[in-house]
Amino acid sequence: MTWRAALLLAVGALTLPAWPSPFAGLLVMTGAVLLLVLLDRALAAPPGALTAARRGDRTVRLGGTATVTLLLHNPSGRTLRARVRDAWVPSAGARPDVPPSRPVRVEPGETVALPSRLTPLRRGDRPAVALTVRSFGPLGLGFRQRAGRPATPGWTMRVLPRFDSRRHLPEKLSRLRVIDGTQVSRGRGQGTEFDTLREYVVGDDVRSIDWRASARRADVLVRTWRPERDRRLICVLDTGRTSAVRVGDESRLDTAIDAALLLTALATRAGDRVDLLAADTAVRASVTGTAGPTLLSRVVHALAPLEPTLVETDFDLLVGELLRRQRQRSLVVLFTALEAGALGEGLLPVLPRLTARHRVVIAASHDPVLTALTTTVAQHPRDAYAAAAAWRTIAERDRVRAVLARQAVTVVDAPPGRLAPALADTYLRLKALGHL
Repeated sequence: MTWRAALLLAVGALTLPAWPSPFAGLLVMTGAVLLLVLLDRALAAPPGALTAARRGDRTVRLGGTATVTLLLHNPSGRTLRARVRDAWVPSAGARPDVPPSRPVRVEPGETVALPSRLTPLRRGDRPAVALTVRSFGPLGLGFRQRAGRPATPGWTMRVLPRFDSRRHLPEKLSRLRVIDGTQVSRGRGQGTEFDTLREYVVGDDVRSIDWRASARRADVLVRTWRPERDRRLICVLDTGRTSAVRVGDESRLDTAIDAALLLTALATRAGDRVDLLAADTAVRASVTGTAGPTLLSRVVHALAPLEPTLVETDFDLLVGELLRRQRQRSLVVLFTALEAGALGEGLLPVLPRLTARHRVVIAASHDPVLTALTTTVAQHPRDAYAAAAAWRTIAERDRVRAVLARQAVTVVDAPPGRLAPALADTYLRLKALGHL
């Protein structure tokens, strides 16, 4: 029953002094109210007869807003007067246009549309979890409600990463065009991959002359070169415990995802092939064998539900997967943390197997708070201890970087906001030098 039944009973109680027997009057009024409640409940539209469906957006970028509409159909012969609660997981940030406190009226055979605005707080898959319909009678004294009826229509909103580093893409593409020779004259030294033949002009390097082609054309022809295309790039994301560390306003894994997306977009425009692998003690995500305009979309969808796992990364498994999947020499970009414990015991023993076949770049983000601690004037003994700990952490990171450099590994170590552009610059530099 509803509050109206209690109010009706309270109003009737005011007449008890006029009854010959107040106790008998109370029983009569209670029975009458209960009878009205049962009658009203019986006249309410049955929730089990309702059907529900959804339509709207399936994906949204983190920070954006999507709309998903619930379609509630009343096939019964009674008018539906109900309160509807369409529940999503809390991180979906759902805000219904019609709040659960506001009644909804649906005539027999009609359908009502109840939109909800979703502004997710986290990336990943955010499902609708429950649909509750409380159907009231014509008098509003009683209601009918059955858990799970109508059945909750399945709907999952995939929240894609922000990709904030996309703002750097135009500048990086401009540099890429310079490297490719569209803004400067091509010639030997701009790359090592053969491009075209053209007539010899004074000043050309005689070593570029193609004597066989010149003999066929009865003219002197020279070869032009360009940076290598159709090279392979493999983005490898460490999803172990170190990726769960929050650096700034986001986790280390989120920073790596943002940098991987910028690198993927840039490499795709450069004509290179990009693969993706995310792993810790098992492979969590993989994208292979894709090129062209659909690649970035596939990578975004593969990375969206990725979450850190609180386990030590099995670098032996990771290197084994890389060597098994890719036999052609490639540029391997490993997104991990420069932690002496994790890399010293896990990666360094198996790294020679990887560098023997591939060119390796390690991309890591460090906390700028550490640098700030080393320059803070100590006002308290705890400030001195914090500065000493920061110096020790930085020294360990420098030692790991030196060990990696001795194994011909390029290290990109930058704060979270600078990791993506710094990694893109490293990729462009290696491409310009023909080291891919």
